[in-house]
Amino acid sequence: MERIVTVVPEDGLHARPASKFVETANEFDADVQLGRADSDGLAPAASMLAVTGLGVAAGEDVRLVAEGDDAEATLDALEAILSTPEAKQ
Repeated sequence: MERIVTVVPEDGLHARPASKFVETANEFDADVQLGRADSDGLAPAASMLAVTGLGVAAGEDVRLVAEGDDAEATLDALEAILSTPEAKQ
């Protein structure tokens, strides 16, 4: 199962958004990979280093690929994180 999502949080996939993304990816029974939508390379969504290492900025499209029993629910939850602006503290 695959989905393309535009990253909305101002900081992209860095710091808090990346931490929440990785934490959520690990809550489901699914193997999730992500990468830039314009690239074939994918990284494990369960790895903070891999996710932040992609250097994805706000406004960029990412490709999420999930396999497993919870694939659709996982993609729904991760899309919600990526498409929601982060609240200012």
